Amino acid sequence: MTNDAPTHNLTDLIHHAYKPPGNFDSPQPGVFKASTVYFPNVAAMRQREWKDKSGYTYGLHGTPTTYVLEERLCTLEGGLQCLLVPSGLAALALVALAVLKTGDEILLPDNAYGPNKALAEGELLALGIAHRFYDAMNPADLKAKLSPKTRLVWLEAPGSVTMEFPDLVALLNICKAHSVLAALDNTWGAGLAFQPFDLTGDGSCSIDISAHALTKYPSGGGDVLMGSVITRDAGLHLQIKMTHMRLGLGVAANDAETLLRALPSIGLRYQAQDRCARALARWWLAQKACVQVMHPALHDSPGHAHWQSLCAPDGGEGAAAGLFSVMLSPTLTQQQVDNFCDHLKLFKIGYSWGGPVSLVVPYSLTSMRAQWPEQLQQGYLVRFSTGLESPADLIADLHQSAQAWLAVEGVA
Repeated sequence: MTNDAPTHNLTDLIHHAYKPPGNFDSPQPGVFKASTVYFPNVAAMRQREWKDKSGYTYGLHGTPTTYVLEERLCTLEGGLQCLLVPSGLAALALVALAVLKTGDEILLPDNAYGPNKALAEGELLALGIAHRFYDAMNPADLKAKLSPKTRLVWLEAPGSVTMEFPDLVALLNICKAHSVLAALDNTWGAGLAFQPFDLTGDGSCSIDISAHALTKYPSGGGDVLMGSVITRDAGLHLQIKMTHMRLGLGVAANDAETLLRALPSIGLRYQAQDRCARALARWWLAQKACVQVMHPALHDSPGHAHWQSLCAPDGGEGAAAGLFSVMLSPTLTQQQVDNFCDHLKLFKIGYSWGGPVSLVVPYSLTSMRAQWPEQLQQGYLVRFSTGLESPADLIADLHQSAQAWLAVEGVA
């Protein structure tokens, strides 16, 4: 009689018969790590479908862990389909590569995230895809620059670093009137400040694509790189999904686990960092070394009325994230500004935002914009990202370094 059972315990370790019971539930979803996915038989292998998430075929195309994260992100932003990619910039690149081809044109706001502009000027241009930059604070400029070749318009609210808040509804309506896809970098809003797929609250005004750097608020720890692309149109989603598959984009299961663990607290963290940023922005308003504070919730910040109509339509406090920038007096020197940043004790010098540690970066605006924006004062630009420290301690830190390095007429 033939015994089909393995005769060596090493084989038993690999082909173990034990299966744990399936009725386990807990606060956090399980973490499934897989490249290979098993099929019960050849027929199942040939019939199983990954495009609609009805089954699993290969780890790159999804596991229970990534499916759960995608669905929760859709809930956060109000979308219906989500794709995960290794970074926020990868999300921007995926959108462009999925919807553009040689001979097409892309329009970007002049105050867009720098690497997205660099992508247009580099790889997209090399593929024969033209680009132009428009003034996000002037919808008429967008309308004037649309051409028969324009296939994609990027929107960003607020503008990168300079924090101008555009009239998103007006910009989107222009795109819709010309049948041009509108994609929004929704990292700042994060699905909390406003709903990208329902800007006006009545279902009549929706972007086509939301790209989100999950590295920021969804992660919240400053330790994960990830991005998402969210849509509501099934055909558009499938178009992007096939490019996603052909590019071999995927995320690690443990990174997805980190995001799933952080998501339940995103509202609390976003609100706390928002309150802190407003307190610090108000402090800067009283400093003679500062000639302008750029924070969408401040009444004299560029585009404040647009922020209010979108993020605080009921006249309340609304939501405004934990970012703001200040323009320091042109009577200072770059060295003084750099020394001020270097001598902060709680603020760390570093890019990104949304993590627990407050950050500061001095920027050279002339290297980022085609020309100096008319809504901004002349001076030295410094961006702050608030973490989860005490606002009082952060203000004390600003005060001690400003006193030492930003004296203007003897007053810090």
